[in-house]
Amino acid sequence: MKWKIFTRWLKIAVLLYCIAGIVLYYVQDDILFHPEQFARNGNYGFPDSSVEVNIPYDRTTNLNIVEFKTRDTVAKGVVLYFHGNRKNVSWYARFAAGFTDSHFEVWMLDYPGFGKSTGKFAELKLYDYALQVYRLARKRFKPSEIIIFGKSFGSCLAAQLASVRDCRYLVLETPCYSLASLVTHYFPIYPVSRMLHYRFPNYEYLLKVTAPVVIFHGTDDGIVPYSNAARLKASLKAGDEFITIPGGSHNDLAGFPIYRHTLDSLLDN
Repeated sequence: MKWKIFTRWLKIAVLLYCIAGIVLYYVQDDILFHPEQFARNGNYGFPDSSVEVNIPYDRTTNLNIVEFKTRDTVAKGVVLYFHGNRKNVSWYARFAAGFTDSHFEVWMLDYPGFGKSTGKFAELKLYDYALQVYRLARKRFKPSEIIIFGKSFGSCLAAQLASVRDCRYLVLETPCYSLASLVTHYFPIYPVSRMLHYRFPNYEYLLKVTAPVVIFHGTDDGIVPYSNAARLKASLKAGDEFITIPGGSHNDLAGFPIYRHTLDSLLDN
């Protein structure tokens, strides 16, 4: 009798496991990404010094980039800023001043489905979108004047771009070791690497980056665990930095003196 009850509950557990796995597979994009669209003809209300640039990638894809200018006639360089997995450029615009005050322009790309950008959201496509931004920057700036910056999810695009193109620095804020490793942390009972539509293996790309790399991560990050990001240390070369910020979480690192001091030093070099 007990065996029958055990078997029945085991079958129910397996069924629920399979159903939940199927649901996770089909709704994974809704779990991983939280974009907010913005009307194509809408006004973000950014300062007059900012400029919107649209790249018509193909018939269905428009890449919207906001360029935050400096107050200088000639900028020292440009920061290609790849933002996180939520909202749109309007939410990340507040971080631009940290660079423009140091005489660097900041160019922020919205991914398809984010802000005013449209098109297909796929890993290889995202890499190519980032490359288009780099190519646009190269029309005005030398590689030694280009800083590639990735925040959270944006670190995946930044790391890949820096692995195939030269730049002054690659700076990553709260990156993951890989997307599969991060999702496995939250869903350890599933074969995540087989279920995910994406790889984003930061650890592989960092091995190919020749520019200096600086990584910031807080010990209290509730989105990307510190232990996950710390695995990236093995992919860094001599001279690269992994800066641990005690007490730092996922979205407050800019408020810590060590973050600001290190970033200011990089921009002043």
